[in-house]
Amino acid sequence: MELFSLKGKVALVTGGNGGIGLAYARGLVKAGAKVAIWGRNTTKNEVAIKELTEMGGDVAAFVCDVTDSEKVDTAFAETMAHFGQVDICFANAGGGGPRGMLHQIEDAAWQGVLDLNLNSVVYTYRKVITQLLERKAAGKLIVTSSVAGLIGTGFAAGYSTTKSAVIGLTRALAVELGRNNIQVNAILPGYVETEMSLNTSDAFKAAVVRRSVSGKIGTLADMEGIAVYLASSASNFMTGQSVILDGGHMVHPM
Repeated sequence: MELFSLKGKVALVTGGNGGIGLAYARGLVKAGAKVAIWGRNTTKNEVAIKELTEMGGDVAAFVCDVTDSEKVDTAFAETMAHFGQVDICFANAGGGGPRGMLHQIEDAAWQGVLDLNLNSVVYTYRKVITQLLERKAAGKLIVTSSVAGLIGTGFAAGYSTTKSAVIGLTRALAVELGRNNIQVNAILPGYVETEMSLNTSDAFKAAVVRRSVSGKIGTLADMEGIAVYLASSASNFMTGQSVILDGGHMVHPM
């Protein structure tokens, strides 16, 4: 078997109809995995499926709001009915959350970012873990965190808090599931050109380039390889880890 082959595996990618999630899906399809995409936007789901199918992928999309546990239950049942199993889960759906100083953020906005970036991961993982344990199957759980979970990001406390929280969740689940041959890891992207990052200023982008030792801004293509590695058997001895993918931004002293 090829070192990074995913043939015979089924991967679920939440928020997989665009941005980093779709980049993961592209890499997974190239490695031979079947891919289930969850997304709220039907049109974006259809466009993503068309692209992945044209690449030769065995793929399907399911409409799901991952902040709602009942909708997650429904989407997971539909995914299982279609594919029969889920071996790999990328809990990728998320967003920036409210901007502003913490004391000015209202309860509803704070709860919203907790649901979007943290509770959605819990809801999704619970279904995948239950199914893996029932099948006595090896598995891979991968969450999209951010370097914002490790460094201070003013005026985005909700984003930093939730991205840090899923790192803690990753470590806890690695301990819980290690003897069941289920590896749990987190990907921490730096600045990557996505729809969400388009809202940042030119000055911020220039600062990112200056600080990055590679002198580059990340592209979606940069996300494919790490997804395949963490989904494949090549990473079987790696669990509970946070993989930083930021072009060297975090190691620059200034």
